[in-house]
Amino acid sequence: MKTWNEYKAEQLQNPEVKKEYDALALEFALISARQEAGMSQQELSQLAGVTQADISKIENGKGNPSIKTLQKLAAALHKTLRIEFA
Repeated sequence: MKTWNEYKAEQLQNPEVKKEYDALALEFALISARQEAGMSQQELSQLAGVTQADISKIENGKGNPSIKTLQKLAAALHKTLRIEFA
């Protein structure tokens, strides 16, 4: 059985999948960080002071979080928020 990272790497070889994945980079970054921390959305909500509904919206690509909200989430996950124009 493949791990998630192995499956993801395999799927990202497909240019169409890669394009869609890149378009959802923020969402996947939050999901990955939360899962690596072993937290549920509810646990992250309590630590960050952000509603679970807002976290769900962000992770589903339906939210439009402010930088302040992203900073709160990053701090709760013991991560650094980095925003850049590349």
